[in-house]
Amino acid sequence: MLDHENEELRERVSALEKKVHQNEDEMLCLKSALADALRRIASLESGRTAGLTNNVLPSKPFKPQPRRVSSAPVSAADSRSKRAGSVEQAFVTRDTAPPQKRAPTPTPKAPPSPSPTSLKKWSSLSSAEFQGGNLQMSRSFQSVTCLTDKTRATDRKAMAHRRKETTFNKEEGYLRMYLRGRPVTLYAPTLEEYDLAKKEDQPPQSLKLEWVYGYRGRDCRSNVHLLPTGETVYFVAGVVVLYNVEEQIQRHYLGHTDDVKCLAVHPDKITIATGQVAGHDNKKSSRPKSAQHGKGDPSTAPDHLPHVRVWNSVSLQTLHILGLGGDFDRAVCSIGFSKADGGQLLCAVDEGNEHTLSVWEWQKGEKGHKITETKSSTEPVVASEFHPLDANTIITCGKNQITFWTLEGGTLGKKLGLFEKHEKPKFVLCLAIADNGDVFTGDSNGNIFIWPRGTNKISKALTGVHEGGIFSLLFTKDGHLLSGGGKDRRIVQWDATGLTQTGEVEIPEHYGAVRTLTQGKGNMIVVGSTRNVILQGTLELNFNPIVQGHVDELWGLAVHPNQHQFLTCAYDKKVFLWDALSHSAVWSKELEVPAHCACFHPDAQVVAIGTQTAKWLVLDLTSREPVYSHTDGNEQIECAEYSPDGKYLALGSRDNHIYVYSVDEEGKKYSRVGKCQGHSSFVTHLDWSADSQYIQSNSGDYELLFWNASSCKQITASSSMRDVQWATSYCTISFNTCGIWPEGADGTDVNGSSRAHKADLLASADDYGKVNLYRYPSTHIEAGHRAYGGHSSHVTAVRFLHDDSRLLSTGGKDAGILQWEIL
Repeated sequence: MLDHENEELRERVSALEKKVHQNEDEMLCLKSALADALRRIASLESGRTAGLTNNVLPSKPFKPQPRRVSSAPVSAADSRSKRAGSVEQAFVTRDTAPPQKRAPTPTPKAPPSPSPTSLKKWSSLSSAEFQGGNLQMSRSFQSVTCLTDKTRATDRKAMAHRRKETTFNKEEGYLRMYLRGRPVTLYAPTLEEYDLAKKEDQPPQSLKLEWVYGYRGRDCRSNVHLLPTGETVYFVAGVVVLYNVEEQIQRHYLGHTDDVKCLAVHPDKITIATGQVAGHDNKKSSRPKSAQHGKGDPSTAPDHLPHVRVWNSVSLQTLHILGLGGDFDRAVCSIGFSKADGGQLLCAVDEGNEHTLSVWEWQKGEKGHKITETKSSTEPVVASEFHPLDANTIITCGKNQITFWTLEGGTLGKKLGLFEKHEKPKFVLCLAIADNGDVFTGDSNGNIFIWPRGTNKISKALTGVHEGGIFSLLFTKDGHLLSGGGKDRRIVQWDATGLTQTGEVEIPEHYGAVRTLTQGKGNMIVVGSTRNVILQGTLELNFNPIVQGHVDELWGLAVHPNQHQFLTCAYDKKVFLWDALSHSAVWSKELEVPAHCACFHPDAQVVAIGTQTAKWLVLDLTSREPVYSHTDGNEQIECAEYSPDGKYLALGSRDNHIYVYSVDEEGKKYSRVGKCQGHSSFVTHLDWSADSQYIQSNSGDYELLFWNASSCKQITASSSMRDVQWATSYCTISFNTCGIWPEGADGTDVNGSSRAHKADLLASADDYGKVNLYRYPSTHIEAGHRAYGGHSSHVTAVRFLHDDSRLLSTGGKDAGILQWEIL
């Protein structure tokens, strides 16, 4: 019996040991997550500089890398966690020795994410210990304190790594740089005479913004206006565009440093005011903290605070900047000029918790003079406007409210609108003021209410005129009232006196719902839609698009091999083929799944597109129909490139592998060659050699690996690849592109790079909304360069056209496409 019991005991111990080993990775992940949270709290409390807390920007929300066991489609948020994956991997890194004798490394499984069950057990254990008495609570406190001390030690080690400087080994001929404290070894070409102390100059060429593709209508209102010059003014990303449709000319106001959120035109029709959001590190700041700018990080400089810029639409010169003293919180969401006094005042509402309404004498000094401010509402405010007849009256509307404000003696008096017998809508979405001073409002219930001048009560109501909300109201030149539906996509025309319906038109579904209405030339109406399209037309004629763009996050960019055309694809499932000379869309197509990357076949007959669901497909450029599709793995296809001779296609996946296919019949037939295995993180970029024999690739943990394309075998002797000529320079981590990295970079500063076909220029897309231009090759850290703004989000990709006449760049969250002329 004793022997039997001993045998059972040994079996139970063995089973427990197996469970411990199985849960080891999960516990490590939990401890790492807790350590990271404690470190962040400690850094915030100690008031340290933003160096450690800014690793993850608001433009890329932090999420742990998903487990690679599910075949479910990868979400957009998972794809946007590229930075998060890098942060997560920083807890367990492995040193990179000079890879002369490197053996092929098997792909380890990713540490499992902490499940809700395990988190629940953790908190239950803590509660039990707390209830058990002081001894258990003391042990818990000691363990947390110990973990905090370990975290601080880890922080000190990380800082020590950051202080490590780039070195060059002359004997072996390799450069060693550090990304997030991890050494990266890059071999120089054999005949390269390298001087680490040399400073690279800026390139002689420069960039000039030529064209902006896109419009921000998905979440902004009243942001399309017609100027007397015949130009339509609107914004996308950090650029305000003045577009003359007839002459096909764009001009650009580039004074803003981040997302433009609102726009207002002065009664003189020349002066324009635009409001922007806070910079990267001020988006979540409170107003007192926002005022403490200019210490260390450039994104805390005054012009990265939320502010309003007043500028001249003819000269594009900035006249006044309001709010650089920390007057606005998070963003300026609505602005308006006074009308009865000729535009002497400007009102602005921010996106803080109390949605502060402020009134400015904007012409007093360079920074204007704030007359007063008051808490508007704890609920969102979507519109604010001065009454055109009553000089001191301001109307604001938003969630659950419409408010009439009176400016007297430097203070604002508040009077809420009374709905009385009418059902109070959840949102008052828009307002328009008639010639007699009556205020018309449209709400989320599809109703139009009329508020007589000088009162806060409804005199007349048109109920249920639209299915869903009314996003815009407009009084036209001929005295009609137009209402735009946000759900039914209808534009309804009303007789302004009798309020009877006189006409209607429905916007096609693929253009989206009506977001804003404005008067165009003659009897033309200009419509901004929720799918970032601007249309022009009349109720009698069709509405045609004059501006198109993507709606969701944009990563895919590919240039035509021999024409002035390029292709973009995004998470909105849309694919556009653009013409860079006519500045228009050649065609567009909607896919079944979100797209992430694309590349043209050298023969330009087909284009390959990688998606978020591990599926990739090949489209015929003439018919726009798929000629081939396949699924590899169960995670997003990060990058795709054809070989220069067009005989191979390489696809880099988020599952750490590169899939290689042979290509026949001018890109319409594909056969699997093999799978390159060796990366320990997701593949980010890849390049083909000029002779189509080799591939070099980067990964999320800052590796540079080399492969034989025909066998899919890793070439472990990296020094043997030092003299290979590469057809492209999309890999951001290589000897010829290392100059695009700043000293002490954390590995997520640069999202993409591209080399000019003449091999004299190198462009990079960084994480701070900048497009950077370098000399090629760029082989010295912090090389001289020219930086250009315009994107408000992280720049995801850059590409040169086939003749190097222009550079293209795509923004991630801003979904904008900027076309730069190379001078």
